[in-house]
Amino acid sequence: MITSHTYDVVIVGAGGAGLRAAIECAGKVKTAVISKLYPTRSHTGAAQGGMCAALGNLEDDKWEWHAFDTVKGSDYLGDQDAIDIMCKEAVDAVIELEHMGLPFSRNPDGTIAQRPFGGHTRNHGEAPVRRACYAADRTGHMILQTLYQQCVKRDVEFFNEFYVLDFLTSPDGTETAGVVAYEQRTGALHVFRAKSVVFASGGFGKMYKVTSNAHALTGDGPAVIYRRGFPLEDMEFFQFHPTGIYRLGILLSEAARGEGGILRNSDGERFMERYAPTIKDLAPRDMVSRAIRQEINEGRGCGDDGEYVLLDLTHLPKEQLDEKLPDVTEFARTYLGVEPYTEGVPIQPTAHYAMGGIPTNVDAEVRVSPDRVFPGLFAAGECASVSVHGANRLGTNSLLDIVVFGKRAGLGAIRHATQTPRHADLPDAPTAPLAELLDRIISSTDGEPAVEIRRELQDTMNDNAQVFRTGETLTEQMRILAALQDRYATVTVDDKGKTYNTDLLEAVELGHLLDLAETVVEGALNRTESRGAHYREDFAKRDDGNWMKHTLVYREADGTRRLDYRPVTLGRYEPMERKY
Repeated sequence: MITSHTYDVVIVGAGGAGLRAAIECAGKVKTAVISKLYPTRSHTGAAQGGMCAALGNLEDDKWEWHAFDTVKGSDYLGDQDAIDIMCKEAVDAVIELEHMGLPFSRNPDGTIAQRPFGGHTRNHGEAPVRRACYAADRTGHMILQTLYQQCVKRDVEFFNEFYVLDFLTSPDGTETAGVVAYEQRTGALHVFRAKSVVFASGGFGKMYKVTSNAHALTGDGPAVIYRRGFPLEDMEFFQFHPTGIYRLGILLSEAARGEGGILRNSDGERFMERYAPTIKDLAPRDMVSRAIRQEINEGRGCGDDGEYVLLDLTHLPKEQLDEKLPDVTEFARTYLGVEPYTEGVPIQPTAHYAMGGIPTNVDAEVRVSPDRVFPGLFAAGECASVSVHGANRLGTNSLLDIVVFGKRAGLGAIRHATQTPRHADLPDAPTAPLAELLDRIISSTDGEPAVEIRRELQDTMNDNAQVFRTGETLTEQMRILAALQDRYATVTVDDKGKTYNTDLLEAVELGHLLDLAETVVEGALNRTESRGAHYREDFAKRDDGNWMKHTLVYREADGTRRLDYRPVTLGRYEPMERKY
């Protein structure tokens, strides 16, 4: 039996972007938030270091300087109209959170504390600036809790442990009609009719072996949209955070370097002085990750296998570590058995953040082509590409992005819902494609379990499409992905039941990861330059003449991929050589 629901706005995902959109919609239109997790388990809670805004509480700062740093950090692929909006609205966004009750760390005079972060400078690159507003090293956790509390206060309706696995349009394909979700508790399919749908479903780092992403980050939103014929934008740009715990990938916040932490190689050298002499360890993440990999590749890595460098906090006062970096120090003790008061912490780059995703304009409306948006469909947060991050995101801009564009998505969803007099007609048999997919997986008996295919996906993506790439490794990865897709066609699960069948859902999520991995590798193979987080050893220079454009990947009806491009929106800051 299929259960149907009718709302004005349906929001998919209950992380920071989804909750901020819900706060905007609450009490104005009939709204539902659908989440495959309980909201307070959303991955926003794992963000540690801060949320940037040019408050100027400790030194002179301007939103224009923030915008310049974001454009430069994006390696000039970020759209400057969207960047200007985000940086202008940052100050109000922080103050709104403060008024909602977010417990920011404070200066002695009671103002919000701020600290330096990678790539953030004063006066267009002159020196590091204290711009990151923070709550110790638990900023994302505090944002998530605060937004959720505000949703509860506003009686927002949640459907928790529901997996949205299909997007519905009207029979003629011109209007948003709703979504189909799978209820984990019963195994039932639900149809949610809606005038507006907001996707805020997070990233897809679980395609990599070493990642800071939670197990749930499997790109469900982008994959659903992609399978419905919408493009995905700039998927080749995937950020590798420099300081993941060795082998595990669990994040040690950039805040550790913002507070004065230093990266050292096996010679004890502070090697970032050679790569970014002005801001050293506070260079943007793509540059620091490449520097770490280069140190390792050239034989200056630490440990028996030479596969990590050290994050040195030993020169910082214990009181500062306890107050400003309690999670960083506890993670080092818990996962590595290392005492950061007296020992360097082993770290290596970890797959962290997707710059690419569902393409949107500055009002969070989803683009169905470079110059046309789809009525009633919105996206915000890591699943979306506005594009404020371009080829490389600066630290602390992600929490800002989810709040600014989550709010804009909510406003846009309200506007469309109130201007649309009726709900669109549903297609015939709206749950049929999803029911067919689930039945195929459950009934399969002679295939492989999802875990085996996923392990090979993660291992090979780590080997062939990580910090350094070549045409050869990417071509090999495309071959591997095609073979994995063939094997996935007969994927099987041990659990044939309906109640809390996580085995089934992990198999579905694997299909999403495989589809998205193909878009990552396809975009990377075709972009014959190096820019931001995308570094081709066989095309080591940035090529503005040919590649100052966003990649769009479409899935054709026969499963093949088609590439298109959209020009970067330029502004006051012209592209220049990226030095720090």
